[in-house]
Amino acid sequence: MIVVSDALIEVDMRVFSGILISVFVSASAIAQTPARTALADVIAEALAKNPEIVAAQKQYDAARQRPTQERSLPDPMVSAGYSANGRPWPGAGLGTEPTSNIGFMVSQEVPYPGKRDLRASIASREADAEFQQIDAARLSVIARVKQAYYRLAYADAVSGVLARNRDLLDTLLEVSEGRYAVGQAAQQDVIKAQTQLSILELQLERVRQQRATREGELNALLNRPAGTPIGEPEDLQLTAFDHSLDALVAAANEHAPMLRRDQLMVERSQLAVDAARKEYKPDFALTGGYYYMGAMPAMYEFRVDVKVPLQRARRAASVAEQLSTVDAARSTYDSTRLGLQSRLEEDFRMASTSVRLARLYRDTVLPQARLALESSMASYQTGAVDFLSVLTNFGTVLEYEMTYFDELATYHTAVSRLEEMTGTPIVH
Repeated sequence: MIVVSDALIEVDMRVFSGILISVFVSASAIAQTPARTALADVIAEALAKNPEIVAAQKQYDAARQRPTQERSLPDPMVSAGYSANGRPWPGAGLGTEPTSNIGFMVSQEVPYPGKRDLRASIASREADAEFQQIDAARLSVIARVKQAYYRLAYADAVSGVLARNRDLLDTLLEVSEGRYAVGQAAQQDVIKAQTQLSILELQLERVRQQRATREGELNALLNRPAGTPIGEPEDLQLTAFDHSLDALVAAANEHAPMLRRDQLMVERSQLAVDAARKEYKPDFALTGGYYYMGAMPAMYEFRVDVKVPLQRARRAASVAEQLSTVDAARSTYDSTRLGLQSRLEEDFRMASTSVRLARLYRDTVLPQARLALESSMASYQTGAVDFLSVLTNFGTVLEYEMTYFDELATYHTAVSRLEEMTGTPIVH
């Protein structure tokens, strides 16, 4: 039989109370440890190395070459030949027959004025739209980096909460075992404490797995080899969120890359209508030639060819096609705008709610829950409450601390999506 004196139990309770206070102090401080990996450094590395951004840049570089091509004249055609009389070989009848000659011709197609400029303008709008893809890729990468980073910070914060509460529960288990040994507590108190300790270990293992997943996400976004360790992130901070939904919608309408891209595609489609209407105008070809006639005077030729646009039904169908394309582009723009507005409102509500809940947990709920736990511990020491009440209050404090950090992570990830959609940084 194990014999434990009342004095020893009182010592254990004092030790427990000291640990309890230290846990609360460290939990309320929320981040006194210097950050090992700054978010700004991670973003800078992602912008420099992420292949999505590189691919978008190369697409834009390729698109920039098309306006010059569209503005250029078609390549000229050079022809050389001869005409012979009496024999099939060159020079037969040359100088004696007026139809015998050796010469060459140069032909140049010339589109109707304005056609090349319109095609170049269409290509220029397409290139501008590709440039918006670069901004969209950058914003997407930054948002995903932030989300993975904040979830990594959340995993570290929750891991710290679980580790601190595990130490607290270890001491609580020792106290319950001591009280059980002298007949002041039931065996189920010890079993409940052991069960709760096992649950904490399971939660810690799950959080470790989540951290490894977030590290994998960040490594992929940073174009690092798999398994590269990510240092300790900056701690999650509760900050003010004082933006209005109308202001965010206005910022998105002005700066969102996908909206600007769709607007450019509307302009491109309108230019395509003008280009289709220009096809009613004739194109030309200029031809010049020189012919050597032997003893006879040399012969020269100049000709203007006109391509007569007689296929009006085909051209009318082309104009109708481009008009439908304009309507489709405008509808795409409206669809993108409305979808963006819907997602903005969703993330705005999420950010607003999470920041309010996090502040409520930090300033009101958690202090009250900690006071309840301290009170139940004092009452448990005198036998006024049972162990289940202490364990319930302990679990409540643990749940609220984890929920607090979950709301913080939700707030920051929602803000990162708002920044991506508006195309502007949100000071928070």
